[in-house]
Amino acid sequence: MSVKHSLLAILDQGPAYGYQLKAEFDRRTGSTWPLNVGQTYSTLERLERDGLVIKGETDAEGHQFYEITETGHDAVRGWLGTPVERGRITRDELAIKLALAATLPGVDITAVVQVQRRASLANLQTLTRTKYAGGDADGPEELAWQLVVDNLIFQAEAEVRWLDHVESRLRRFESRAMPVQDAAKLPRRGRPTASADGPTERPAATRGARR
Repeated sequence: MSVKHSLLAILDQGPAYGYQLKAEFDRRTGSTWPLNVGQTYSTLERLERDGLVIKGETDAEGHQFYEITETGHDAVRGWLGTPVERGRITRDELAIKLALAATLPGVDITAVVQVQRRASLANLQTLTRTKYAGGDADGPEELAWQLVVDNLIFQAEAEVRWLDHVESRLRRFESRAMPVQDAAKLPRRGRPTASADGPTERPAATRGARR
């Protein structure tokens, strides 16, 4: 999630102050990813440092307004016109947890998967109830909120399907435990150790470099 570009996109509609930006971000995303005030202002400081926004007027209540620059406007257009890059390798906590659990001796990996499935299904049910409790999309704010909730529902459904796939894979392996590899077989790293005949000699190219 790009907080930087999200705030810029809101500022592209007109000047706003920090708390106002936070409220707009929450409103437009259904408060799915609540943004705290501190993060909002620290992001604004970076945007100002990078020349994407400038400080504008201060109102009678002391609110400092920020305005987008032409460079910031171009950044918003570029963000909206560029696809979100998905990394080829992601460090998803659940995937790593199950991968490790599947190789540890004495761990009932099926039980671990079932515990996760119950939690994932409960999350999916909660999201589904939340979606239908909101009613039909009859305005831009409601539409924005439902788009975010739909995304979370699809992710939850995919997670449940993946857990089913994990269980089917586990049935194909009778033994999965992996002992810790012997340290002697690991590649040597760091400074070379001294040999039995004495310290390892430095390459000729480095001898005499320091006197």
